[in-house]
Amino acid sequence: MSYQIPKFRHPDLPVNELGYTKADYEGSISTLCAGCGHDSISGAIVRACHELSLEPHKIAKMSGIGCSSKSPAYFLGNSHGFNSVHGRMPSVVTGAAMANRDLMYLGISGDGDTAAIGMGQFAHVVRRSLNMVYIVMNNGVYGLTKGQDSATADKGSASKKGDPNLFNSIDLCSMALQLGATFVARSFSGDKAQLVPLIKAAMTHRGFALIDVVSPCVTFNNNPGSTKSYEYVREHAEATGSIDFVPIMQEITTSYHAGTTQEVTMHDGSVICLHKVSESLDPFDRRSAMVALEDHRSDGSILTGLIYMDKNAHDLHEMLETSQRPLNELEEADLCPGNRMLVNINASLR
Repeated sequence: MSYQIPKFRHPDLPVNELGYTKADYEGSISTLCAGCGHDSISGAIVRACHELSLEPHKIAKMSGIGCSSKSPAYFLGNSHGFNSVHGRMPSVVTGAAMANRDLMYLGISGDGDTAAIGMGQFAHVVRRSLNMVYIVMNNGVYGLTKGQDSATADKGSASKKGDPNLFNSIDLCSMALQLGATFVARSFSGDKAQLVPLIKAAMTHRGFALIDVVSPCVTFNNNPGSTKSYEYVREHAEATGSIDFVPIMQEITTSYHAGTTQEVTMHDGSVICLHKVSESLDPFDRRSAMVALEDHRSDGSILTGLIYMDKNAHDLHEMLETSQRPLNELEEADLCPGNRMLVNINASLR
């Protein structure tokens, strides 16, 4: 059986500004279960990268262990990639990002890989404001080990085995807000109209960007009683508002009712347009975002969309004042400047 996507494509496929088609951003054929939400997220990543006209070789995709961490094989086949140890993806991304600041880092993880074995790693990569996009494919179960409840499974939710979960869930968006994340969003794998602009916005954000994506497991957690099934999420999701992403090169046009849209200019000059933002949420106020998340959680609904963004965020390189040149490009003379420089440094400390 072949896991390679056929090379043949329609000759008139649309191309982006680099001359690439969406096929240039694809990977191998997915071996996940048919209908898995993770494949929809992979498709959204492919579309976002194509529409942003990103060079595939300037993207590094990192993952841990789990169904979600298999997904990077199914997109961006011409990008750098590293499949790390269970729960340890943030450490690998941190090391890579500090060595080469010129790449875009895309971390793919799951609810088990992040909220259980990787919780400590997740907490510290958030608080350090590493310049990366961290996507959690959140299905509430351990799909590779036959459907046990994960740490994000809601209390009382029942997976395929039928027993309700006895424990309180971990809300990754709330946790990220408390730890200082500068971009926090939640979406649904079945809503590409919302997910694609969120991914594009996260990729242009400077600092740590989290997107928690509810991604139903069709094998173990898509049954009545599950709060992460397709049916439940569609019935209980409430969006903060519709989102448009306008690239820097494109003319900015919007259509909205007066007083209900906010335009946010990103670091690179591109713009996010937030239409009809919920009156109960100010996406630029951390406290408002935390209250809105808790209010929706207590109502049994799922708040999706852009939940919080710091328009003036700084990343780890800025905080540490690292070299503007990537460390992997520094030569021996830069790394070992000699005794005279050491003498000068010692003198300045006296």
